[in-house]
Amino acid sequence: MTSSPAPAPVPPRRPHSGTSLRWLLPIVLVLFFLAILIWLPWQARQMESNERQEQLIADTLWVEQTIRFQMGRDEESLRSLGVEITAGHLSAKELHERMARLLKNGHELVRVVWLKPDGALGGSSDPLANPVELTPASRATAEITRKTKRPMYTQPEAQSHVSSAAPSAVLMDYHVPLFRGDEYLGDLVATYQTVALLDEMVPWWFAQDNQVTLVDRDDKVLARRAAAGPGHGVYTHKRALDLPGASVTLVTDSVKSEPQLLPNLLVGSVIVLSLGLLWSLLALWGHISKRLAAEGALRQQMSFRTAMENSLVTGLRARDLEGRITYVNPAFCQIVGYPAEEIVGKLPPMPYWAEEAMSEYQARFASVLAGKVTPQFETFFQRPNGERVPVLVFEAPLVDNHGKQTGWMGSILDISDRKRIEEVNRQQQEKLQSSARLATMGEIASMLAHELNQPLAAISSYTTGALNVLDRDAPVDRAILKPALEQASAQAQRAGQIIRSVHEFVKKREPLRQALAIPSLLDGIRALIELQARQSYVTFRTTIPPDLPPVRADRVMIEQVLLNLTRNGIEAMQHIPPQRRILNVVAAYDAETDKVSVAVIDQGHGIPEEVAARLFSPFFSTKAEGMGMGLNICRTAIEFHGGALTFHANPQGGTIFTFVLPAAPVATTQET
Repeated sequence: MTSSPAPAPVPPRRPHSGTSLRWLLPIVLVLFFLAILIWLPWQARQMESNERQEQLIADTLWVEQTIRFQMGRDEESLRSLGVEITAGHLSAKELHERMARLLKNGHELVRVVWLKPDGALGGSSDPLANPVELTPASRATAEITRKTKRPMYTQPEAQSHVSSAAPSAVLMDYHVPLFRGDEYLGDLVATYQTVALLDEMVPWWFAQDNQVTLVDRDDKVLARRAAAGPGHGVYTHKRALDLPGASVTLVTDSVKSEPQLLPNLLVGSVIVLSLGLLWSLLALWGHISKRLAAEGALRQQMSFRTAMENSLVTGLRARDLEGRITYVNPAFCQIVGYPAEEIVGKLPPMPYWAEEAMSEYQARFASVLAGKVTPQFETFFQRPNGERVPVLVFEAPLVDNHGKQTGWMGSILDISDRKRIEEVNRQQQEKLQSSARLATMGEIASMLAHELNQPLAAISSYTTGALNVLDRDAPVDRAILKPALEQASAQAQRAGQIIRSVHEFVKKREPLRQALAIPSLLDGIRALIELQARQSYVTFRTTIPPDLPPVRADRVMIEQVLLNLTRNGIEAMQHIPPQRRILNVVAAYDAETDKVSVAVIDQGHGIPEEVAARLFSPFFSTKAEGMGMGLNICRTAIEFHGGALTFHANPQGGTIFTFVLPAAPVATTQET
């Protein structure tokens, strides 16, 4: 019998892969859920921490801007005060009141003083202030501001000599250099107390949540405010104050600690979501309210600005960098006589430019395009009816809120009334000068008659002798008649010269500036001067260098000045011995200033001190019959030519009157 083979062994069955995945997925989901439960509180904690940090940064930036805004207002007030000091508009009392007002407006200031270049106290907010002693750092800052002509702060440091109320306080000086032209007038120094900067400018709510500190570049504490205790060092931020010349950093350290993880994720999530939704609604409502308020304020500001610009009498004109007009106000349209729609958007040439001044406008416009604008100038515009309007134009760069120049802004003033007043004043001055010349000729009328009597009598004698010779029966001898007739002709020319001098002196005409030689001026009135001198037994002398350059002036006006000054000198010597009656006219040239001086020197009684103070005042005279206008007109005439008239005592007795006139340019044709 044959046995059957044994069956082969069956291998064990492996678990199905699908079953493994079904078990693995719930585990993964649970682990993922657990990871979310762990991650969400941690993430919430991180987000809260970041939010606190960002809020601290934003609040710190706001506090820094608040401090700089207030200090900027103080800087502007100090610069305005400096401008008034340099202009000389403030008395000592007014200066003290202005400085004291600065301390009242800003309690962060402990002192405001004006130190002159020699260190003397020019003014102080404290009426009982002692001489001010600056620290070495403050003196170094004052030297820098004097060289750069720019305000600067000193590095804060402890000082004990400024205020008894704050011994050893950390103070900081702000120097504003004062200049009148190139003349240095000293520094306006304002002293800040660093502690007061935090006490006055940091809001209480911010100080309750943060420790606020001011430190220098070496992290040395300058001032600190910690209303709620010291900070925990978890949330901190530093922000440098932009102070020229000083390195000061604002450091904030929150008193809050790190946020704790929520014990209940679900409750915490619901609370966080609810608060987030509520915060979103409140933020949205606040944003909408702020936007509506901002739009209303903007509309109100635009209405106010439009009303203000429409009510101005000063014309406003804005141009872009290409010279195209972008804005004009109603006052400008009224000045030029064109509506805004005919001007705005146009490039030069403008319709209000006059043809005869077109080259001047083009040249000025070219300089504007080149960035070399003239800040202030006078010109005239032409209206559509052809009327010329004199205007005064002020030009300044137009910059946007980013500090970038976008064009030019001009202010235009109609100065027609001022020009009319100036013309009336000029005509009145000419009338006064003409009256003074006529009064002068009235005073010398009797002397003129006596002076003319001599040449006329000589002419009569010579002509009578010639007629007698002609009446004789004997032949006429030319050798006898010719000298007599020549003498008669010379005497007639002498009389004619006197008459012409008087006529030229008193006739009315417009001022005519030309190159005049001083010897020619004296020759023109020498006959009148010598006429008065002979009447008073005065010796008249002149000292004029041969190379004396001419002056550019009006002949009649300067002749009147010379005649008035010489006449006053002659009259001043009437009561001194005849041998001392010498009147000198001395001319000189100063090459450094390019000016010619003429001095009229007498040896008379001189001028008392009480008279000298009012000598040039109108209608003041020491003569019983004088009008008191002679010297006033003389000074006005010299100043009209850009010169000056002064006087001082003569060491030999008497007075020296000196007037100075600019020399004529070399290219000008000199008068012969």
